[in-house]
Amino acid sequence: MSLEVTVVQACRRSGRGGSRTAVVTDTELRDSTRRAIPAAVGASHAVFISTQDPAAVRLRFFTSTGELPACGHGTVAALAVLAQDAGEYEGMLQTAAGLLPGHAIGREGEYSAAFTPGPIELHAAAAEVADPILSALGVGTETVACHVASVGRPRLLVELADQQTLTNLAPDMPRLRAATDRLGLLGCYAYVSPSADGRTVARMFAPSIGVPEDIANANSTACLAAYLSTRGHSRLQVDMGDSLGHPATMITTVTATSGPPIVEVGGQVAICVSAERVEEPIDSGR
Repeated sequence: MSLEVTVVQACRRSGRGGSRTAVVTDTELRDSTRRAIPAAVGASHAVFISTQDPAAVRLRFFTSTGELPACGHGTVAALAVLAQDAGEYEGMLQTAAGLLPGHAIGREGEYSAAFTPGPIELHAAAAEVADPILSALGVGTETVACHVASVGRPRLLVELADQQTLTNLAPDMPRLRAATDRLGLLGCYAYVSPSADGRTVARMFAPSIGVPEDIANANSTACLAAYLSTRGHSRLQVDMGDSLGHPATMITTVTATSGPPIVEVGGQVAICVSAERVEEPIDSGR
């Protein structure tokens, strides 16, 4: 059996780059097939959309290693596909991490999409958490701050003093994977202290989920926005993917409330292949 897969470039920068993401709509599949789809179309992630419940579209996210409770650039990609027919979409998205409001608008394959990832948990990282990750990254005194942030799954945010240090990162991937697995972390999101107008750059390493380096990681960027809002930044523009040759940009806005701040994250999206056929692998496993 062949499947129809929409291929999306999520979180592009100035009309180029972005994270290649597979999107499949309303198809019952084995989980083994869902895991195989990203590699089949040259993507790191795939998102599966179910529109059976009109009150909330259901999203599931997979890499080659298994299912994720949340995927930010996958959510952005799904929103663009949902807007494809009418030119816009606004609604609730049901994910394993919770119910998320999202919206998208555009035409002729080019869209702007954003969503609110839900409550973000944030705390300073203890030395026993930060030190093995920093050691695997190969940094020490260049580190400004480390925080554990969670939206779906926890990850370590590592603030570095300058862009050159970020560019030069060459993590020991086996050590990083061992450390993140042991600590129960999704991965490590390294970034540079932002400019006064909220511009910064970041790199995301997640070998535990089969993604040594992510082109774009919108949920980690949302976590960063929540943290930096405590330092006076209500809007960020975060560049990623340059080290991989796929420039990506995410925009965040933070709205203060009487409770936790509300973070919205999104970017520019292009639907580059609207109907790629992929053969479903023959596999009896789930």
